Amino acid sequence: MLIVSVIVVVALFGGAGLTWLPLLAAGPALAATTSGPGGVFCVGLLAGVLGTMLGVREGAPGGALAAVLSALAAVTLASGLAAALRGRRERVLAAVRSVAEAAQHALLQPVPAVVGPFQVAVRYSAAAAEARIGGDLYALVPTPYGVRLIVGDVRGKGLPAVGVAALVLGVFREAAYEEPDLLAVVDRIERSLARNLRCDDFVTAVVAGHPEPDRLELVNCGHAPPLLVHGDDVVPVEPALPAPPLGLRALTGETPALQTLPFADGDQLLLYTDGVTEARDRDREFYPLTQRLAHHLSEEPAHTLTALHTELLKHVGGRLHDDAALLLLRKPTSAAAPASDGRSRP
Repeated sequence: MLIVSVIVVVALFGGAGLTWLPLLAAGPALAATTSGPGGVFCVGLLAGVLGTMLGVREGAPGGALAAVLSALAAVTLASGLAAALRGRRERVLAAVRSVAEAAQHALLQPVPAVVGPFQVAVRYSAAAAEARIGGDLYALVPTPYGVRLIVGDVRGKGLPAVGVAALVLGVFREAAYEEPDLLAVVDRIERSLARNLRCDDFVTAVVAGHPEPDRLELVNCGHAPPLLVHGDDVVPVEPALPAPPLGLRALTGETPALQTLPFADGDQLLLYTDGVTEARDRDREFYPLTQRLAHHLSEEPAHTLTALHTELLKHVGGRLHDDAALLLLRKPTSAAAPASDGRSRP
């Protein structure tokens, strides 16, 4: 409406008024980008009335004025149809997003702030922001053998990666409850992937367990090394024996090894996917996760990850080009340890 008004004012006071009449069609055409059909037709009607008044005032020939108004009516009708189609697409997209969010909650179940003896926080961003779900995966569950967790990254993106992530998480959640040995959990996942993956697919992952106080177990299958926080020191936990990603064991014949590391009160462990460490800024510099984690450390994992995630998005200019997941585990000091019977609480 503002554009139509400006064109009329220019036509009235700028001279050569009739030459400006065809530009009135810009009003309904632009209205289609933000308004529904009703708004488009209102703008088209306003443009038609003002155009008619301007043509009569300037003494325009009837044929020329009729041609301009006919073109304006045609543009208004086409713009109204475009607005209706845009509205329909927006409703479909909203429905797809709601389904994607439901799928994400079913696949990547929300993690409570306290699980067993640990404080926990998770941050997840899908590269396909419209879908809100991707190929990175995580899960943390209390079991008869202590708290167990997995963080992984499926090769590729989109729906195929989501399907593989769902498979891995389903097997992990079942095996974590049934297998007393953490390596047996990993073997269950490997066998399932060997039956279901294509030959060029694989999953990098870290599987961890807390079988007894002050000790963690780790199995790293081709994944980025977790970061162990002890006091003010942040140290990558490199695997003692490199192992292939899940799904590729048959090609290499190598099996993963079990690592144990001390995990005392106040210690923290950050597991993440390569969407974090491979995020680049405008100068093509990688995000320095180890240094930034040391800078943002706090006694609240949620605060730490919020600061990291906000800084990560700022580093890449607002949008990630790969799925990114962060899971931070902290064992509170004895004085602040949460009361727990080994089960998660909301």
